[in-house]
Amino acid sequence: MGNKVYVGNLGYSATDADLQQLFGAFGTVQSAQVINDRDTGQSKGFGFVEMNSSSEAEAAITGLNGKQHDGRALKVNEAKPKTSSGGFNGGSRRPY
Repeated sequence: MGNKVYVGNLGYSATDADLQQLFGAFGTVQSAQVINDRDTGQSKGFGFVEMNSSSEAEAAITGLNGKQHDGRALKVNEAKPKTSSGGFNGGSRRPY
C-alpha cells in the first residue's frame, strides 16, 4: 500500500487545512489538497492526502472511512495512480 490517500464526499467548504487537521490525528501529513474546479475555484468535493508512511495512511483509511464530517460520510481509500488518457479519443468523427 502507498501513502497517498483519496478523500471523497467532502463538503464544498472543506479546505486543505481541514484535511491536514483531520488526518493529523493518524500521523504526519506531508501534503493535503482539496481539488478545486479550475474555472470557478469551487471545491469538487474530493481531495488527496499524503501521509508520512503507508502504515499511517492505512490507519487514516480505517479510522476515517465512513466517518461523518460536515454532515457527510467521508469516502477514504488508497489513491490510485493517475492514468494517462492519451489525448482525444474519437467520439463519432472519423478522419477520411
